[in-house]
This record gives sequence, C-alpha cells and structure tokens, in this order.
Amino acid sequence: MKPATPALGLLLALTACGAPTPSAAPNTLVIAGYGGSYEEAFKKSVIPGFEKSCGCKVTYISGSSTDTVAKLKAQQAAPQIDVALIDDGVQNQAVEAGLLAALDPKKVTNLANVIDIARLPGDVGVGFSLNATGIAYNTDYYAKNGLPAPKRLADLENAGLKGKLVMPSITQTYGLGALLMAAKVGGGSEQDIDPGFAGVKKVAANAVTFDTTADVSNYFLQGQAVATVWGNSRVQTLAAKGFPIAFVYPEEGALPLIATVNVVNKAPHADLAHTFVNTLLEPEAQQTMAAFNFNGPAVNGVTLDPELAKKVVGQDQAADLRKLDWPLINKNRAAWTDRWNKEIETS
Repeated sequence: MKPATPALGLLLALTACGAPTPSAAPNTLVIAGYGGSYEEAFKKSVIPGFEKSCGCKVTYISGSSTDTVAKLKAQQAAPQIDVALIDDGVQNQAVEAGLLAALDPKKVTNLANVIDIARLPGDVGVGFSLNATGIAYNTDYYAKNGLPAPKRLADLENAGLKGKLVMPSITQTYGLGALLMAAKVGGGSEQDIDPGFAGVKKVAANAVTFDTTADVSNYFLQGQAVATVWGNSRVQTLAAKGFPIAFVYPEEGALPLIATVNVVNKAPHADLAHTFVNTLLEPEAQQTMAAFNFNGPAVNGVTLDPELAKKVVGQDQAADLRKLDWPLINKNRAAWTDRWNKEIETS
C-alpha cells in the first residue's frame, strides 16, 4: 500500500536538521530494525528525506527485535549500530542490559507530543507507532457457517472452530498476549498468571497448530485456519489484499504492541541518532507509518485520511489499552514458556 502523500519521501524532515554541512556529509547512520513493510516504508518514504535534509547516509539492517538486541549485545563494547527499532517487550530487556541511552529532550523536542502509552520510563527510547493485539477471524467462513462474530477471547472456544484455529505460541508476542488476556478474564494479571493458563488451555483445544512466526497469513490464505489472536496491523495488511478478514478489539481489552525507536548506548553518531528519533515523531513520518503499516500514530495532532483512520489504532483505542508490566513479564517469561510447553502445547 502506498503512503497517502505521494511526495512524502521528498518532504519528510526537510527542516529537521537544517542545511547539510561538509562535516555531516561523511556520516553514516546505522539503523537496525524491522523487515517487511516497515523496511519498505523506511527505505521509500522516511530514509530518502532524512538523508537529503541531513547530508548523511543511512544503512538499514533488517531483523526481528530479538535479532537486533542480540546484535547490540554482541557489539556492546564497541557499538556499530546507532538506532534500534524494537518491540516494547524486548526493548525492556535491552534497557535492563544497559544497551540503550536515555533520550535528550532538548534534541528530541517532539517527545512532548508523544501520547502517554508510548512514553517509556526515563525516556530511554520512545514508542513511535501503535498496534494492538486482539482477535482476527475470517468473515466469510463465520458467515457461511452461522458462527457469531467473536467478541471476546472465550469465543474462540466455539466447537465450530475445532481444528480451524491457529494459536500463537508463547515464544512470540501474540501468544503472550493471549495468555495475558485470559489472565485478566479470569481475574488474574501479570502478577497472577494461573487464570491465564486455565483460559488459554480451553481455547487451545481448537488449535490446528501453534505458530512461532507471528505471521499467520498463509494459514488464513490456505484455509487451514479461520481465527487467531493477532495484531491489528497484520490483519489490515491482509484485508487490503482483498482477503475476508476482520480485527476485533475484545471486550476484555486489547493489549498494546508498541514499536519503539531507541538511541544505542555509546552510539557512534549519537547526535544524528537523536535527530532521526525526532524525525520519526514528526506528523509526516507518523502518517507514513500508518499508510504503509496500518500502525496508529504515537503523537498527538496527527491527521489521517478518514478511511485509513478507521483501520489503525486511534487515540480513543489507545486510551483504552493498558500498559504492561514488562519488567515483571520478562522476569517470568522463561518459567511461563516452560509451563506453556508442558500444559498447553502438549495437552
């Protein structure tokens, strides 16, 4: 999907750095971040404008959040990466490992415009786009089989979904989201996860497989699955290709999935990295991320095309998303994974 503003690649951040200077020209900013549509958006509509405005070059290294943090750890003594784009849960692990630097609000002036849920403790990094974890379902299959549209996680226990549900594994974000949603429904939380396992076990009885990739598109396209716990942006990407799929914000509440941008601790080009972070928080960049990836703006005052606005996590939905206790979750993640493998995927 092309961004709503055709000339955005030329316009983005033209005022972010001022006129290029000879000393800035040789600089190369190294960014490690997401692949796929994110990488496409950055290379087509974000990076060209930034390079032009700053008289610099950008090298983009694609990989998962876990891959990026592994690179940062390997280079910790002599960092080669300046900016890291990481999912919020993994980002917390990078913070605790001392891999990321606090942002300077005098350099990242757009921090003041960031909505509450995207502000991070100590401003070590910042959320630059919003997604939500909820329920995805094949609208045609549900209609043809007389199944009511799901409204809550427990609706995925429907007997009509036996062998037609793809369940995300706890090894990736959406599986963890399912566990936390089930915990809340059962009166639990990150602090009391037992109800989560009880709830997920009921849903998992319908699972045809447990996906570890976080991208279940092929399961839907091939008809192997008709429902799952998934992210809104991924659902909208598949829907934009004409597939009959819809996203549901469950009654118990959707969970936030925040893409964060971070300056690496002791980055070789720290000043330029701060400038790039500030650029991503500009309205034009926020519009680009929404148009390419169906991720909602993380700053106030961003105007989107009305049809696009209906498909992304908007300010109203963002206000209803709950902040997660990532330090506690990450502390328990290994134990939860072991328990999941014993109680859910082998049951």
